[in-house]
Amino acid sequence: MIAVLDIGIGNVRSVVRALHKLGANAELTSDPDALREADGLVVPGQGAMGAVMNSLKAARADRIIERRVAGGRPVLGICVGLQVMFDSSTEHGGAAGLAQWPGVVDRLPSAIVPHIGWSTVDVPPGSTLFHGIDSERFYFAHSYAVQSDPAAELTEELFDPPLVTFAEHGTRFVAAVESGPLSATQFHPEKSGDAGLELLRNWLGSI
Repeated sequence: MIAVLDIGIGNVRSVVRALHKLGANAELTSDPDALREADGLVVPGQGAMGAVMNSLKAARADRIIERRVAGGRPVLGICVGLQVMFDSSTEHGGAAGLAQWPGVVDRLPSAIVPHIGWSTVDVPPGSTLFHGIDSERFYFAHSYAVQSDPAAELTEELFDPPLVTFAEHGTRFVAAVESGPLSATQFHPEKSGDAGLELLRNWLGSI
């Protein structure tokens, strides 16, 4: 069973529909037991990272995400669901994240913000999420992003560095991260057509 976290932010039903289209038993829920026990947890989010973090904490989902990752249980973040996995954001005065990866979510230095539309991505070798779709375009809708490389900032020898996929809009930014049980995309796979469905299929196949 796949639990899609419902914290009342964004149109998350499109994520559930995409998973159903792939044959997954997906449920939109905020029930703590369902979030803990699901085979996979999807953490979507839209809007400001601070507001999403407040909603996560109100539902105590921040602790569930941390415990799932610590226990090797699969989690997939989407859009702001990627951003909350980093240290912090500068948006709206700043907000702390879950600090699963090092990095700050900052405003894109582009004349055109938000970045809305289809972009290619630069995928590292060995990616599971992008297997067979590394040359495709994906749909983005965001004004803030992580612009540093979390793999370069992780120096702890006990851990394998994450696989980081990048895209560009005014500067290079993190488009996706894969790190053991925790994966996340800045773009919306559920809105990215066949390529996005294939990415979700790849994630489901890794569970």
